[in-house]
Amino acid sequence: QVQLVESGGGLVQPGGSLRLSCVASGSISSINAMGWYRQAPGSQRELVAAITSGGTTNYAGSVKGRFTISRDNVKNSVFLQMNSLKPEDTAVYHCNADLFPSRSMYQYRYWGQGTQVTVSS
Repeated sequence: QVQLVESGGGLVQPGGSLRLSCVASGSISSINAMGWYRQAPGSQRELVAAITSGGTTNYAGSVKGRFTISRDNVKNSVFLQMNSLKPEDTAVYHCNADLFPSRSMYQYRYWGQGTQVTVSS
């Protein structure tokens, strides 16, 4: 029943900006960490940014200073503001949430379906 729905991907020019959104819905007791991962062709999936329920953030070195992750705990949402985009940022971006479903004693990692971000002239 838990679902993560992403939006905001698309085609942008180098130097442009894009804001990805992800909303977790369903029977959720609590959400711990949320984050964004990406996988480019020929590359392994990597963590782009993560944020804890308390607001502590972690970024990949390649995106520091350009990307900003944030979340809305009330709306169960996580966002990724991407500025100064580079062609190297082209990838499929997936959001994730580590959460406790309602009535569950176990934490699960849920994934969004992924959204394509393409940075090209």
